[in-house]
Order: sequence, then C-alpha cells, then structure tokens
Amino acid sequence: MKTDQLSKQGFAMRPLRLDSLEIFEDVVRCGGFRAAALARGVSSSAISQSISALEEALGIRLLNRTTRSVAPTEAGEQLLERLGPALHDIRTAIDDLNQLRERPSGSVRINAPAPAADHVLCPLAFEFMRIYPDINVEIVSDAAIIDIVEQGFDAGVRFGNQLAQDMIALPVGPALRYALVASPDYLRQRGRPDSPQDLLQHDCIRRRFPGGTMVTWTFEKDGEEVKITPQGRLTLSSAHHERQAAIAGSGIAHLFEDYVREDLEQGRVVEVLSDWKKTLPSWYLYYPSRRHTSAAMRAFLAFIRQRR
Repeated sequence: MKTDQLSKQGFAMRPLRLDSLEIFEDVVRCGGFRAAALARGVSSSAISQSISALEEALGIRLLNRTTRSVAPTEAGEQLLERLGPALHDIRTAIDDLNQLRERPSGSVRINAPAPAADHVLCPLAFEFMRIYPDINVEIVSDAAIIDIVEQGFDAGVRFGNQLAQDMIALPVGPALRYALVASPDYLRQRGRPDSPQDLLQHDCIRRRFPGGTMVTWTFEKDGEEVKITPQGRLTLSSAHHERQAAIAGSGIAHLFEDYVREDLEQGRVVEVLSDWKKTLPSWYLYYPSRRHTSAAMRAFLAFIRQRR
C-alpha cells in the first residue's frame, strides 16, 4: 500500500516506541494515569503525553477519559487483547538474554502485609540486594487480598490458607505467634486478665483491616479454641501504632511477638495470657505457576530456598 493511501486512512507514519505500548498497558491495568505514574516512578503528565502520542501515531482514541476514571475504548480493548501476549513474549525474549550475563539483572516486585514485610521480607531483601547489585526490589505493604498477576507483581506473601489456586508457595520465616501485651501502669490500674473472656472487661486496642473488617482475637489452650471480638475505645490499622498505644498505657494490644520482643525485654510492656497463645503457620512467598519467571525472580527464589 502506498504512503498516501496510508495517510488517507488516518495513520501517522511515525515509529511506535515499545515503552508507549507498555505505558498504555499499565494505565489500563492500574486504572488511571496517576496510579500508572506511581508504578513507573514518573509524573502523571509524562504518562498522559505518552498516551496522547501513541493515539496520535495510531490515529485512533484508545482511552476514554473522565475526571474520575480511565477506561479503554473498543479499539483500546482490541489492542490490549493482542498486546498482552506480545509484550510478554518480548519481555521473555529479552530476559532470556539475561541468562548469558554473569550476574542477573532486572526487577522484583512483591506484595506483602506489613508484619511480613517488617520482620521477614525486608531483612531478606536487604541481604539479597547486597549479593545481586544489578537487581532492583520493590516491596509494597498491603494487607488486602489481591490478584498479584493483575496488579503486576512477581510474587506475594500471605498465610498458607490465603493462597489462590495455581500458585507455587515457599515458606519464609518461622511459625508465628501473637503476644498479648499491656504497659505495667495499665495492668496496675486495671488488673491482669486470667482468661480470654476477661478481656471483654478491658480496654483492648482494636484493629480494622483496610476492607473494614474488625480483627478477631483467637486463643488456644489444651485443645480448646476461644475467639474474642475485642472491645475498646481505640481502633487502629497499623501494628506499629498498636505497639505505641500499648506502651503509652492505652490498653491491651494483640501483636505478633516480633513487634514487642524488645519491649518485653526492656519492661516497657508485660505479656498476659501467655498460656493461651495460638501458633500460626509461617508466611508463604507465592508466585504464579503458569507464568514465565524472570531471571531476577529466579535468583530471588533460589536465594529464599537457600535461606530456608
């Protein structure tokens, strides 16, 4: 077909950049320019300019934009349907070349709840990055259950019973236990609970998950399991803030032992109902079983297996 015929059909004869196609995919996946910009570490205006240039080059609108949302047009959906597998093949081909390097490079993105990131994942990542200086690591702290593939993560960290199907899982870290703690001043004023039921007469520092659910406290002793819906005036969404509240004497906190181990040793808080501790399984690092694993991710998985 001649050049003038292409022009008549509205095609701009400009070369397309691969990164503009990747940006388009990111905008749709993230649901907007701002979220895509945060994911890529650039400005929203840079994302907008890239999309505009892509639409101009193709001669067709790919996204419907409103003040509140961004959604693909019919043409955008058609392009995205063909684009996903094609970009995957390109990334795989490029990453395969990584095997010829002496040291793997690339990026690893992991989604994990704050306790797992604080006490397991971050220490592992810091050591991993010293060994592999050409690999970038991004850890996103998030308690919500998400689709890691849809959100563009290489892996996630959750409890074993929270894993989706078609995932490969590796245990990371030891088994987990909660500690029930309060400041010495609080216990002097309010007394020590002798059973989980006694907690209903105390100021408990409650936690609300991002989705709005209030956390239930579970205890176990001699095969008996007891669940308590804590009552109290203070509700928080962060273990770090719960620890601060317990030290300040605001009530009884229910925290992973790792958060308060040093506080217990220093006497800033006192543990109660230690004979009612329930042991939980360890955290699990999980990743898709039906997806190409990058060289950077393979190096991280090998590192995790060695540390087990």
